[in-house]
Amino acid sequence: MHCFVAGTDTDVGKTLVAAALLIKCRERGQTAAGMKPVAAGCELRGGRLWNADVAALTAASGLALDRALVNPYLFAAPIAPHIAAAEEGIDIDLEHIAGCYARLCEQAEAVVVEGAGGFLVPLGGDSDGGHLARRLGLPVLLVVGMRLGCINHALLTQEAIAARGLALAGWVANRVDPGMARFDANLAALESRLRAPLLGVIPFLDRPEAALAARHLELPSPSN
Repeated sequence: MHCFVAGTDTDVGKTLVAAALLIKCRERGQTAAGMKPVAAGCELRGGRLWNADVAALTAASGLALDRALVNPYLFAAPIAPHIAAAEEGIDIDLEHIAGCYARLCEQAEAVVVEGAGGFLVPLGGDSDGGHLARRLGLPVLLVVGMRLGCINHALLTQEAIAARGLALAGWVANRVDPGMARFDANLAALESRLRAPLLGVIPFLDRPEAALAARHLELPSPSN
């Protein structure tokens, strides 16, 4: 299973879901690799730049992978990637990312690629996250952060995915707001309007750990 994990917004749990998917793939007997092509926001640990998302995907992969392949672009400031790249004088090259992805595919049966921010977050020039998913030719798994406004965000993202000519393989409801009013009604509205299977509903987790989230997920069908 190869897929591109997109979110309805930033901070909706893409990394949590991507890492959980990697765990599910490994439980199914597949070798699995996580990839975060573009990450922004890091700190210095042991003389190296460290990013929480990259670290989580690496831990869930269970393979010894070259970090340069897992995360081709890492920027210091926790800001929009195209702004961070411009400030550091770096161009985000989709072809370079595609080359790194191809090499990961040689090492793992399942590669889960996590986007940055929302689906259409700019990456520089005319490119955005949707262009990256299309360049990699991957079906999209959408993480919906369950909070006020999520229905509109999810439906707009669905249309953006279709506009890129990509398949929506499934979606996950992640309860990021434990106090969300009418949660069940919102979930039902999404189920009736999103044209893809619901792969799981992750409850609000005091400790957002991938192993806990994986208990609430099902993998997309092998045909996806």
